[in-house]
Amino acid sequence: MKNKIALKGGSYSLVLTGIVLAILIAVNVLTSVLPSTWTQLDISSAKLYSITSNTKVVVNALEKDVTIYWVVQADKEDDIIENLLAKYESLSEHIEVVKKNPDVYPTFAQQYTSETVPNNSLIVECGDSSRYISYEEIYLTEADMTSYSYTTSFDGEGAITSAIDYVVSEDHPKLYMTEGHGEPELSAVFAEQIEKQNIETVSFTLLNADAVPEEADVVLIYAPTSDISEEEKDMLVEYTENGGKLMVMAGPVEDGALTNLYSLLGDYGVEAEEGIVVEGDRDHYAFRQPYILLPELADHEITNPLTESNYYAIMPIALGLTVTDTSGYVTQLLTTSEMAYSKAAGYAIETYEKEEGDVDGPFATAVAVDCGSGGQMVWFASSNFLEDMYNAYSSGANLDLGMNALSFMIGEREAVAIRSKSLNYSYLTINESTASYLKVMMIGVFPLAFLGYGVYVIVSRRRRQNETV
Repeated sequence: MKNKIALKGGSYSLVLTGIVLAILIAVNVLTSVLPSTWTQLDISSAKLYSITSNTKVVVNALEKDVTIYWVVQADKEDDIIENLLAKYESLSEHIEVVKKNPDVYPTFAQQYTSETVPNNSLIVECGDSSRYISYEEIYLTEADMTSYSYTTSFDGEGAITSAIDYVVSEDHPKLYMTEGHGEPELSAVFAEQIEKQNIETVSFTLLNADAVPEEADVVLIYAPTSDISEEEKDMLVEYTENGGKLMVMAGPVEDGALTNLYSLLGDYGVEAEEGIVVEGDRDHYAFRQPYILLPELADHEITNPLTESNYYAIMPIALGLTVTDTSGYVTQLLTTSEMAYSKAAGYAIETYEKEEGDVDGPFATAVAVDCGSGGQMVWFASSNFLEDMYNAYSSGANLDLGMNALSFMIGEREAVAIRSKSLNYSYLTINESTASYLKVMMIGVFPLAFLGYGVYVIVSRRRRQNETV
């Protein structure tokens, strides 16, 4: 009798164990075929293993097949990039990730770029269109001017989504940049961001043209050192009044004045004061330099992203704009305090103290103008605010401000609104003895304790069964 009961109990335990194992195997198999977005939880502070809604909008709208070639040697895959690529592949049946080992395919990348291709670089291709993404474009290293150190950020999602948007699109926005008035090259960070946003740049001059080219989505006048002519002004007026978009970054110049250029604003009740704006309020300038302004940000589509993220724009060496318009066509984006004044001496300034001839503020240092018929102007009264140094001082807020202005005029696009993710973590560091202690507890003590408890439960049940019989 006892043997029958024991056999029955053992058979029951064996069957139950088999059922549990079968369930576990089934769950594991099911989990393995589910998209990684369903099975992995991102608990990293920078959300390195998550993708934004912007990417989902771009990827879900795909109608063409996109191949992402991952140029990587065997066993040298970057875990973060691997996880990110898996998420892209799981989001759309139009995306395929293909590994290309440079040891096996040494000439593969030469079809797409003449550059040296580091390990873990990517090539995004759709039909005849492709874009190469270097590993250095995924992990960005920038100088932090506030701490005199370097910060590292991960821009994998931004780079990949931008590349996908680029290769599947037939038409890209065109930014026409004027020449012929001492305009310098765009700052490095500004030029890189424009390229990332898939905006094509074209240099042109109005000196030998009859009108602004019709294919120009936006015209940019960047840091001119000499004035435009009356004829050029008339062409720009006609362009904006007929729905054109004009973006100007023009501050004080060392020789002469930008009279004709600034007369474009005069038609809308905005006058420029000659000189350099100096702040009298310590809360509105940075680094103990009264000409490096920290202006107030207005409530506007261009400035709201900075306000919401508690960023400050820096406007160095700026002209003061006085707005008399009351019709509502002009929005003051950035404004000084009431204690600001314009130093008439300009670049010949010898003191920051207010002197006779200096003009009292407050001033606007950036404005947005509705020109009617869809035409717009966004005007920054500083030629220097997008320089790499000042952008670093503002922790990237100046670049965001400039790109927000471009997006405002071109139209917001999902692929260009993805910021890089900081990799400056605070790590938990423990000494070797603590690490050894944790290993013993996790690998030895806890498993043995659970095993001992399991043996105790089984023995106790057997005793109760024998006593019952």
